[in-house]
Amino acid sequence: MPGAVPSASGGLPDKRRAISRAARRVFGREGYARASLDVIAAEANVAKRTIYNHYAGKEQLFLSVAIEGADAVTEAVRVLMERHLRKIVDLEEDLTAFCLDRAKAVTEFPEHFALVRTIHAEVTRLPDAVLEKWTAHGPPSSHKRLAPYLQKIADRGLLEFDDAEKAANRLNTLTVNDVLIRSFYGAVPLPEPVVEEIITEGVQAFLRLYAPPSAAPHARTASARLSEAPAPTSAG
Repeated sequence: MPGAVPSASGGLPDKRRAISRAARRVFGREGYARASLDVIAAEANVAKRTIYNHYAGKEQLFLSVAIEGADAVTEAVRVLMERHLRKIVDLEEDLTAFCLDRAKAVTEFPEHFALVRTIHAEVTRLPDAVLEKWTAHGPPSSHKRLAPYLQKIADRGLLEFDDAEKAANRLNTLTVNDVLIRSFYGAVPLPEPVVEEIITEGVQAFLRLYAPPSAAPHARTASARLSEAPAPTSAG
């Protein structure tokens, strides 16, 4: 059963970890609807009954491995936020370095992002409870964890916005989310120069929106170039 006390030999935790690893692989490969507990049990080298000793069923198992992966990614991103965003030296450079490192997390958690692809592909077939908890733990809520860091930067006068969560969501959309979408959540990895271009231009666009003029000369210059560019002529 979930949360079972480990035996002296550590057997139960080992079996639970084996089930979790196998489930992550099978769900990522087969999807939620097609995956079966029989296949998961075979890949984990345990009896199907053993899965039921730890999980109520397929829904709980899927949710468990999805949340475990989301929490692991969340912790990795938290470390990156602490490294890059707690002490700002150069706002554009620090935001760019953070977003680049964050984009690399896709390659560090391939099995988790295979599950993310499953969630996107089978959203209409997933149980409501799975979607609700995924929304609270997974990428849909990542802006909520980034917002406090951006608010502290704004408190120093380096950013200007009315809503930190909306600003965080915009930064995600312009940078790492763009990488995720273009790479199909890591299924088709992008060349490093392409990722760097997406992140660099995304951060610059973010600063044009939210950096006060005195704090973002580069963004202000880029914005001026855009406003001064001649209007495109009609092809007709």
